[in-house]
Amino acid sequence: MDADNEAKGKVSDQAMQNPQVLAALQDKIDSVSHSASIMDSLPKSVKRRVNALKNLQVNSTHIEAKFYKEVHELERKYSALYQPLFDKRRNIVSGEVEPTDEECEWQNDHEDEAALAEDLKKKAALEEKTEDANEEKPKGVPEFWLTIFRSVDMLSDMLQEHDEPILKHLQDIKVIFSGPDQPMSFTLEFHFEPNEYFTNTVLTKVYKMKSEPDAEDPFSFEGPEIIDCDGCQIDWHKGKDVTVKTIKKKQKHKGRGTARVITKQVPNDSFFNFFNPIKVSPDRELDEDSEYTLATDFEIGHFFRERIVPRAVLYFTGEALEDDDSFEEEELDEGEEEDQDEEEEDDEEEGDSKTGNPQPAECKQQ
Repeated sequence: MDADNEAKGKVSDQAMQNPQVLAALQDKIDSVSHSASIMDSLPKSVKRRVNALKNLQVNSTHIEAKFYKEVHELERKYSALYQPLFDKRRNIVSGEVEPTDEECEWQNDHEDEAALAEDLKKKAALEEKTEDANEEKPKGVPEFWLTIFRSVDMLSDMLQEHDEPILKHLQDIKVIFSGPDQPMSFTLEFHFEPNEYFTNTVLTKVYKMKSEPDAEDPFSFEGPEIIDCDGCQIDWHKGKDVTVKTIKKKQKHKGRGTARVITKQVPNDSFFNFFNPIKVSPDRELDEDSEYTLATDFEIGHFFRERIVPRAVLYFTGEALEDDDSFEEEELDEGEEEDQDEEEEDDEEEGDSKTGNPQPAECKQQ
């Protein structure tokens, strides 16, 4: 018993030396103490009314949860409307269907063909015919999904060189929403053409969601959240499993002094580990690394659902990447933020003095 208490004491001491744990604990204390200090300063009659307001807020939170459930139903409904378009996208990418000339017409923003001189247009058409005659005719859009994986930072971080030949066989990614009478979830389906690496034609990843306020902390509810995920078994052909690697180790016999070489398989970095996620268990608390890995997994699943699948062609061309980059803000140190604010204020004052039209402080923030 004493040994157990001593071990628990050591763990507690180590936790209290972790700056992140201390910061989180301090935030919690500050929040509780701030709330308590306000409530303590109120007359009893006002406290009663504030408690009534908090009960109203809990009721509001439950209505918000119903709203998100209806949003999920709308997503499921419109997913069925999008699917024929996504199916046609798959057929064009795989080369099963050749789009018509009319479907292939696209006005390039950087080239106004109507403004080109007639002779240049004829010359361009002639050169295009010559190139078409000499060019090999690829099937569909080669390496469509692999190009997306390479281009998107979140996915390229998981991508290994030995994954790329396999992902060349990826033909489609689908998002399937749970039915009306099922717990809220969505499934990512990765569809592969027959290949030399595994026998599966579809690999799946199910993300389970929660859209209900926590009974102990209802005010923390901010909408649906992913709480768990399930992968699938990949039936690898012999010697083709890229999620493991074989290493050789020397073992020395303690008594005789002789040595032998043994081989064993160890985990290997691969995108396909995505289908073997960390399991959440109510009986076991995850360590910090596992929590980070799981949070990243949830973020990737959400990104596939919200961005990659609906806008795949724009990630292939890079146009969606430009849109994403335009919303990224560079994190600055506190000192750099102050310097930048001062420079902006100086620029604004200089601009105002030039126009002779000083603006109120509220307008300068816009």
